[in-house]
Amino acid sequence: MSPNKAYLALLMAAAFWGFGNIAQKTVLVHVGPLTAVGVRCALAALVMLPLLLLERDQARKPGYHPSAILVSACFGIALIVQQTAYLSTSVTNASFLVNTCAILTPVLAWFLFREHPGIVCILTATLALFGIFLMTGGLDAMTAMNQGDVACLVSAVFYALWIVLLGRHAQTHGFPFTTALIQFLIAALCASTAALAFETVTLRGMTSASLEFAVLGIFSTAAAFGLQTYAQRYTSASYAAVVVSAESVFGALGAYVFLGERPATVVGIGALLILTAIVWLGWHGGRADQGQSAAR
Repeated sequence: MSPNKAYLALLMAAAFWGFGNIAQKTVLVHVGPLTAVGVRCALAALVMLPLLLLERDQARKPGYHPSAILVSACFGIALIVQQTAYLSTSVTNASFLVNTCAILTPVLAWFLFREHPGIVCILTATLALFGIFLMTGGLDAMTAMNQGDVACLVSAVFYALWIVLLGRHAQTHGFPFTTALIQFLIAALCASTAALAFETVTLRGMTSASLEFAVLGIFSTAAAFGLQTYAQRYTSASYAAVVVSAESVFGALGAYVFLGERPATVVGIGALLILTAIVWLGWHGGRADQGQSAAR
């Protein structure tokens, strides 16, 4: 996969997340957050299963499974904490706070592996985060943080850690479809086990949430996380974190098209800043990646 194709794959993943944000909130009307994560990840695993045939004849490097399990643990924690946060926070607050991983990712990449993200990544990550801040209402929407908001920040830390570890894993070991399947299975197993212990799971609730499960399982999980897992073999973690911050723009677009929401001018300015950051990164980052590929 070329850097340009990886860029497009990450943008597509952001689109699936953005359009699926509403379902992530409305699914909680019918089922608990642990049940929601368990079902969406189980469905995503079923979608991913046939793709394993593409990797069946390849040999794995030593250390693949421990690395995949570590990546999957971060993935599962981030997803479960984020879904639980929706019980006591708004989609607006969650959108901004979770996307702070755009800034946290280059920080963790440097701290853990001494990966310098480069000035372009730092500037575009800052610009994208400010754009998300404007899109979600700025200070007016963030004046009183509650437990759900704090949970979103915790989720952002684990998402950032997941992006960093996934990038190292993908570039060292490959096997994107197998890795995605392991992530989905571990998250589904942990969330479902906890749901049976702490939540009331009913057939009526599961049936009522069938549309949300389809959106979250097929698009927001299998397609989105699968695309990111595949694309991060060909780009840096810091680069990926900025591109997927486009989730906020796609979320606003979905609300405009499907819910008839008409955002304020400041929201449009925020979206423009995010798009500027992503185009800027795509131009400069893509050229840098191509240059590095040519050097190798």
